[in-house]
Amino acid sequence: MAQRNNCATSRFSGEMKKYPRNVVVVFLVSLCKLLPSTVVAGLYTASDQIILLSPDNVKPVLVNSSTAIVVEFYASWCGHCIAFSPVYKRLARDIKEWKPAVDLAAIDCADEESRKVCTGFGIRAYPTLKFFHAYGQNDSAGQAFKGFPRDVRGLRHHIVDQLENHQEPWPPACPPLEPTSQAEIDIFLETNNVQHLALIFEDVSSYIGREVTLDLLQFENIAVRRVLSTEEGLVTKMGVTEFPSCYLYYPGGNFTRLKVNIEARAFYSFALQRLPGVVRSGKPPPVTTDLINKQTEDPWRPFNRSSVYMADLESTLHYSLRVELAAHPVITGEGLTSLRKYISVLAEYFPGRPMLMNLLKSLNLWLQNQAGNQVSYQAFLEILENSAQAPDTALPEGVRWVGCQGSQPHLRRYPCGVWTLFHLLTVQAKKSDGSDPQEVLSAMRGYIRNFFGCRACAEHFENMAKESLTEVNTYSAAILWLWSRHNRVNNRIAGSLSEDPNFPKIQWPSPDMCKACHTVKDNGEHRWNNEQVLPFLQTYFSAERILTDYLEDESVVLAKQKEKRITLQQILEGQKRAERKARDAITAQTLPPPAHAAVEEEVEEYEEEEEEEEDEVVSDEEEEGMDGGAEMEGKTLEPTPWAPAETKLDPDRLHNSRKPSIVGMKTRDQQEDIVDLDSFVNQHYKAKVMQVATSSRVKQRTLQRNQEEQDSGPVFGLGMELDAGLGMVGLQPLEPDFGPNTRMQKRELTGRLFSSEEVGLGQGGRWVSMLSIGFSKVDISLCVILYFLSSMCLLAMYLFFRTRVRLRRAKVSLP
Repeated sequence: MAQRNNCATSRFSGEMKKYPRNVVVVFLVSLCKLLPSTVVAGLYTASDQIILLSPDNVKPVLVNSSTAIVVEFYASWCGHCIAFSPVYKRLARDIKEWKPAVDLAAIDCADEESRKVCTGFGIRAYPTLKFFHAYGQNDSAGQAFKGFPRDVRGLRHHIVDQLENHQEPWPPACPPLEPTSQAEIDIFLETNNVQHLALIFEDVSSYIGREVTLDLLQFENIAVRRVLSTEEGLVTKMGVTEFPSCYLYYPGGNFTRLKVNIEARAFYSFALQRLPGVVRSGKPPPVTTDLINKQTEDPWRPFNRSSVYMADLESTLHYSLRVELAAHPVITGEGLTSLRKYISVLAEYFPGRPMLMNLLKSLNLWLQNQAGNQVSYQAFLEILENSAQAPDTALPEGVRWVGCQGSQPHLRRYPCGVWTLFHLLTVQAKKSDGSDPQEVLSAMRGYIRNFFGCRACAEHFENMAKESLTEVNTYSAAILWLWSRHNRVNNRIAGSLSEDPNFPKIQWPSPDMCKACHTVKDNGEHRWNNEQVLPFLQTYFSAERILTDYLEDESVVLAKQKEKRITLQQILEGQKRAERKARDAITAQTLPPPAHAAVEEEVEEYEEEEEEEEDEVVSDEEEEGMDGGAEMEGKTLEPTPWAPAETKLDPDRLHNSRKPSIVGMKTRDQQEDIVDLDSFVNQHYKAKVMQVATSSRVKQRTLQRNQEEQDSGPVFGLGMELDAGLGMVGLQPLEPDFGPNTRMQKRELTGRLFSSEEVGLGQGGRWVSMLSIGFSKVDISLCVILYFLSSMCLLAMYLFFRTRVRLRRAKVSLP
């Protein structure tokens, strides 16, 4: 197609008609909007590159369209239609590059909603093919293909004939298909500025020239013309002796022959599309390395396009396991089954480094041991990050694309890595002695269906799997199946926005990479030589040929993992500490006073978080007679009454005594002396409030000391001792070396402690204070009343029995 300033030449030589290229773009965009994404014909899907017609879009597609349309009218129950559908799909893939000029569509007449449409076009038999010209009228019924062939080559030739005989107006995007002459070529070079003009010399019955012309329809900076063998002037001038053959013709009469392996359509098209300066319409030219470095975050890494890189494979696993799976907080049902298969084939066939293989095996073992029907991703991540700290076990973090790097950050990369990974696994599986040829393909299908981020891609792959995956019965067939489906995807997305101009989507491997992989049939049609493709794939994806360039050293990966684990532990500990403080603060505000066990925890937290305070606690009576002491940390410590005055406190023992201990109901040691109550005072609490648990009949009370009323003196433990069943209350020191400046020990108290000043007792009332320790006024009153009642009861009993005895004696003394 000759092009100049985004214009297309007409099919008549010598004159130029300008058709804006955006007409095609607008049409395609509007067409996509008109086609609902959920519309699926009975035998075709959107991934088949066939327009799916319905009553809603049939008129916009067929009426006044700038593109010629071939429509198949079929019934999904028709056996002939079912048998023809694979041919129609292959035809759509074969002429994909012709789309601006002609496109394929299909409608299921068995559908109730579409039945009226088929009737309106006069359809009475299935399948029926009709050709609709560009810019057709509303009442156009199309031109039927009578006795159309059932092979791709025959159908392709039939479409070419219809285009060549197309009546006016001519499809604006369609190039001229009639033969050219020397005079027309000279005029063309004067009026068009193209880098390359390809002349295909052929016989009059050959379709190669016209097919190649349409194959290059979507490419710029090149034009293709057909020259018949009867054009003696050009044939003699250029010395053409073989038909077909292709020559590149330049201004000034210069020309050169295009070198291809086989003189056939497929080889011509591939070679012409790879000429310098030839790019797909609307796509930017290939980007240089300097520009790539400016457009991407990572520097460009030079690589060999004929090799597989381990950096790509590890980057794929990182993105798959740490990014894509992370979108599923809980993995259940079919997703969990697919994940198990995916990890299983990785652990069995992936030829990774030892540290990575150790991790994959750990993951596989852990997943297989999960008995439930669901797994949380957080638990999966803990195994992935090697929380158990197994030696030499790690998956490198981050991505480092090499063979899959793109000219821009959004091109290639992860999708390329997924294809490379599964090609590698299918080849490695063939070397094993397994019994399931579909093992790897089934794992890939399950992973893509449940986890692959591009849902449209996942749907397309699922359609291909449903179509023919069950036919795979050998490991060699599995390798070839995945390869052929990869090429089908390349064909489908060629020319899309996701195509990298530096790495165009081609049928791989190209003739330059594997000449023996390509051959032709007897009729000149291209054919893949599977006998050569299979060994090529086995060699290309061999584990021994994987390059380890740009890989991060294992020791560095393990060191980073260890550092990350330590950092995460510190963060988790900090979060737990903050949560505990917040929870305790909320509990202290909302809940009733804590029980004895809660009091112990509160005191322990106070002692861990605050610095210990040391206060002088000396009684007024003993302070006058004391003449010695001990200094520690800048504060004076007075000796306890049970220790000699000149004895100094050991700092180490004092530190140990700061740990809170429970003092309550306990048996007094016989060696300990009973301390006079006159010397008992409360110790000053560091905390503002200390709550203690009382018995079930006595409410909890707060033990605290008013700073203004406290007396200095030794600190004692209050022991509620049952002394020979008499209920004597005694005081004893907590520890022999307990100092007055140490922290308050935790105690079990059944009441509140009152000093003599608090109860209003003088020096002579201390015995009353002793008897009232641990009891409230109500308790004492009850005791007095009960004592009085028991005394009255005993007195009554005494008087009763005394009277009885007297009466009995009087009776006995009677005669």
